[in-house]
Order: sequence, then structure tokens, then C-alpha cells
Amino acid sequence: MNISILGAGAWGTALAIVLAQRHQVVLWGRDSQAMQTASLQRENMAYLRGFHLPESLVVTADFARTVDHVTSCQDSLLIVASSVSGLRALAEMLRDHPIPNIVWLCKGLEEQTRLLPHQIVREVLGDKIPASALSGPSFAQEVARGLPCALTIASHDKALCERVVGAVHGGNLRVYSSDDLIGVEIGGAVKNILAIATGAADGLQLGLNARAALITRGLAEISRLGIALGGRAETFMGLSGVGDLILTCTGDLSRNRRVGLGLAQGKKLDAIVTELGHVAEGVRCAQAVRSLAQELGIDMPITDAVAGALFDGVSVQEMVAQLLSRDPREEN
Repeated sequence: MNISILGAGAWGTALAIVLAQRHQVVLWGRDSQAMQTASLQRENMAYLRGFHLPESLVVTADFARTVDHVTSCQDSLLIVASSVSGLRALAEMLRDHPIPNIVWLCKGLEEQTRLLPHQIVREVLGDKIPASALSGPSFAQEVARGLPCALTIASHDKALCERVVGAVHGGNLRVYSSDDLIGVEIGGAVKNILAIATGAADGLQLGLNARAALITRGLAEISRLGIALGGRAETFMGLSGVGDLILTCTGDLSRNRRVGLGLAQGKKLDAIVTELGHVAEGVRCAQAVRSLAQELGIDMPITDAVAGALFDGVSVQEMVAQLLSRDPREEN
């Protein structure tokens, strides 16, 4: 199968490394110098150091060549591995190309529009192109090392789900299918915000009891918002819900968790983001999720507290006090 991956960040590169073992893969990045260096040195020094790029993997900054790789072959997949903030621009670049399908890896909401990825794609490319989201608990470094990982492919197009499963499933990668695109995307977006809260609590050494409470009540927030938007409750008990939530809240490779740890140390948000050197989607979509929840009348106290700590000058100590001072209520 011919596979093109647009976006040579950590996750796009990791997936390219794995898929190049079985398919003809082209990996595209905007930075021509970085792509040339990666192609020559067989390592993505900018975003995924320490991992060898297979000799069969084509690394390029030539957009037309990358897209032609999938438009010239019937058996193909186009994967977009940008952040949510970069998804619209890439979709617009694809608008005049006869792409066979589109699969995106990003998790979050567009900051200004509060749109989910599938809504952005539909707004730019229409609803005629088979489209899907590949999501679930997955750290790029572990995938690149070939460690076991389970993902969910979500789409209303059953044939595209089957195509993605056929291409990606195998070895130490397992892929499950879902038609609950909204549920899968909401789980992937909101868990990043909750990971910031959990990182802050761990940074303040509030203990494992507090961590468990945050994760559990965070899952309730994800479910309330997701169901209100049309997702299904059972989706949030799966890989893209509780699975991704646990990983992002507890794993030391989690960028969003590291944001929370940095806040607990008294660091400024700008300094934390600069130190990360990578996108932390929880920061970008916290405002959008808070605003959307308020508009819909959905109670999301942890999300609201995190947004306050990120953007309203609330300290993490005040954030914790705000959550602990809430009135008691029934759990469900």
C-alpha cells in the first residue's frame, strides 16, 4: 500500500517508522532543511531523536510529490499528522488534489472556532472524501520502539475503517474500529486538559488518592460533554476515552502532564511551553472546551479550574482549593 504522512513531528515520524516496514511510505515536513538532514542522517533530529528511519522511508519537503504518492495509486492512505492548529491549513493545501481519503492523528479543538478535527476537514474539503480519526493511548517514542500499542480508528465510512485496520494493524500495533467519531475525538481532546490537572496535583505531592479522584471525575467530564455533543457513553470506556486518559495523566512522556508539573513548580506557562519544544494540545484547547461547556450548560469543574490556572492568573494552589471547596453531590 502507498501511504503518505503529512507532518514529520514525533507521532507522524513514529508511525512512519512502523508502517515503512510493510508499506511504501512518504513522510512530509514543512522544513526543507530538516527533512533533507533527516533523509541523509536517517534520523529526525528535530522531533524524534534516537530512532533510525528505515531506508525504504522517503523523507521529503516536496508536498506535490507526497500527495502524488497516494493519488497515483488506488491502494493508498493519506494520513495528516499535524496539530489541530495546523489541520485547516493542510486541508486547504489538499483542496485541489484528488485525494482518495484522509486520516488525521491530531487531538483537540480549534481554538477560535471550537471545531473538532472532523468538522474542520468537512468545512474545508466537504463530505465526499472518506475521512477518519486514528486515536487512542499512544506515546510516539514507544510506538517507534515497537512496543505494544492499541488504537481506535473512527469513521462513518466502514470501508475506510477496514482499509486503515488492514494497513496499520499487525505486529505490536492493534487497531479497533468505531463509528462514534464525535466520541473518539472528544475523548482525545479533553483528556489533555485533565492531564494538566493531574500533573499539577502530582507536582504538589497531593498523593495517589487525589490522582485517582482527578482521573475518575475527569472521565465524568469527558462523558458529559461527549454525550451532549452526540457521542456514545460506551466510547468513553474504551481506548480513546479512559485508555487515553490514564496514559496521558500518569505517563511521564505526556507533554500535558509536564505542563501541570511545571505549573506546580511555579513556572510561567510560556517558559513551560518553550522547554517542551513540542505542542501541548491541552493548553491550546482548554479555553475552547471551557467556553463550549459553558454554552451548553455542561458542568466541567476540572476543565474550568485548569483554564483558570492557564489563562486567568489562578495559582495551582487556588485551583486545587477551588475543586475541594465544591459542594457535595451524588456521584452519578
